[in-house]
Amino acid sequence: MNSELNTSLLAGMLKTKRGSTGLRDTAAQIGDISSATLSRIEQGKLPDVETFIKICKWLEVTTETFIISNKEQKVTSSKDKILAHLRADRELDPDTMRMLTQVIDLAYNKK
Repeated sequence: MNSELNTSLLAGMLKTKRGSTGLRDTAAQIGDISSATLSRIEQGKLPDVETFIKICKWLEVTTETFIISNKEQKVTSSKDKILAHLRADRELDPDTMRMLTQVIDLAYNKK
């Protein structure tokens, strides 16, 4: 099965969570990556596996969030993208995050 990384989603989530924090400070928060590497990833470049895993941990999302399977033509749903962006937002407190997640679940699962 062929898979590819959704680099635009990864870049967007990095930029969202980083906000106005500088690249150097963000790279230090993530740990053991350079600001130049972080900049390239935010421009849509493909990270190495170790860096990708570190970034996913920092974003608090699974690596599967960014994997697109060519064989299955799997596309990340709008709901998953919204939830991933919310999880990456440092300004939201955990209670607000839980409430927003419930509202989004209700909105997308409404029948």
